[in-house]
Amino acid sequence: MTTTDRPGLTIVPSFDDEDEPGRKLAIICSKGNLDMAYPGLILGNAALGEGVETHLFFTFWGFDMIMRSRADDLSFSPVANTAMHLPIKDVRLPQALAPAPGVSAMTTRMMKKQMEELGIPPVPEFLDQIVAAGGHLWACRLTAEMQKLDASDFRDDIEGVISAADFIDKTAGAQLLFI
Repeated sequence: MTTTDRPGLTIVPSFDDEDEPGRKLAIICSKGNLDMAYPGLILGNAALGEGVETHLFFTFWGFDMIMRSRADDLSFSPVANTAMHLPIKDVRLPQALAPAPGVSAMTTRMMKKQMEELGIPPVPEFLDQIVAAGGHLWACRLTAEMQKLDASDFRDDIEGVISAADFIDKTAGAQLLFI
């Protein structure tokens, strides 16, 4: 399953076995800002397209992606994002400007426009597509208790508000990504 130079030392995983049955991917979505919402959704969608059983577990600020009251309002903050590029070649947003009033709103609009131009749907629609393709959405019970939330606060297609241990059981043997 892996390519090695020396016995016991894994260098590069081998992806030769395309027909590996029963593959699973478990993605823990812990961030609710716009730029951190998309990586998990894109990877989950890609996995489903390859026939991989896919589970997304939302915890802490990742709840913003699945809450009825917040999902349409995700934003991007360039504060402390030193890699923030403007859509003009390699022009970076100076960090001194990042906390200025209106900059977060401007960069959020900019990112949403770029995603739309690429045909990438808004987060709620992307989650609809993932569920329609057979993906599973789970909410973290501990986070729900901390934030005093229940199932009625979430999208209808959340399959359950479960413990971390339950999620581990459901995704036994899965590749795990923490975002």
